[in-house]
Amino acid sequence: MQKFARTMMALTLAFSLGACSGLFGGGDEKGGRLAPRTTAIGVNGYLWQATLDTLSFMPFDRVEPAGGVITTDWHSTADAPNERVKVTIQFVSQDLRSDAIRVSVVRQERETGSSWLTVPVQAATTLQIEEAILSRARQLRIGTEG
Repeated sequence: MQKFARTMMALTLAFSLGACSGLFGGGDEKGGRLAPRTTAIGVNGYLWQATLDTLSFMPFDRVEPAGGVITTDWHSTADAPNERVKVTIQFVSQDLRSDAIRVSVVRQERETGSSWLTVPVQAATTLQIEEAILSRARQLRIGTEG
């Protein structure tokens, strides 16, 4: 019985260390690109968590890991109560790359009365959100929380 327990412990340790090889650099590169940290949700785990972290100040309307989409609900600030934004992130690749996500921002302004009018969004706004998500994903990837 003791020999069986030791064998099982050795196998458990071997499997655990084998699973950790991806965390510590083993087999992490694929043709010069960072391999995905694909989770049970089917998208890159770093990008997924980075998106949730980056947009956490906004209420979420739709979070679909299987479909690879995160959509926020409308969000306004106290500084600009007559303006609101909604953000949609689509995950189009499982790789940790800049083209793995597609960011879409809709901005509306309140007209006289209570109706909302969709107005253009500056391209820089979309790029800033994308860069914030990618920066956070890189931080998660290298293990820093800063």
